[in-house]
Amino acid sequence: MDNNHLFQKFVAFSAAVHQITNDITKDVKSEGLTPLQYKILEYIAVSQPVTLSEISDCMQMSMPNTSRELKKLSEKGVCARITDPDDRRKQGITLSAAGEALMNESFQQIAVRFEQRIQDTTAEERKEIERALDLLQQKVFY
Repeated sequence: MDNNHLFQKFVAFSAAVHQITNDITKDVKSEGLTPLQYKILEYIAVSQPVTLSEISDCMQMSMPNTSRELKKLSEKGVCARITDPDDRRKQGITLSAAGEALMNESFQQIAVRFEQRIQDTTAEERKEIERALDLLQQKVFY
């Protein structure tokens, strides 16, 4: 397989991932959160602790806008800043207990939808999907 063909498959796969992510998370967001704020919380949940610049890069937002959204999330009590004990200038952002509870509830809803999508797969196909996801994570999404 030539690299261009592989790249075209990757582009199609990436677009499908975005569409499925949208479909599977639709209506999962908590009331009182904007879609952007939910996406920030989702990123924090799977990557914590994270820095302001990591969130900014991932969300493709300016640092001031990211900081403003984090302030709103902190005011809602769903995330917190932690200071690095070795370098007090560095701060990490984590979910608060309320943020953890919110995201656990969201992930439970998403898990139900995911299970519905794969309900017709065999045990062997599920193992194959897991191996494929592991390989993608190791070789492409590292």
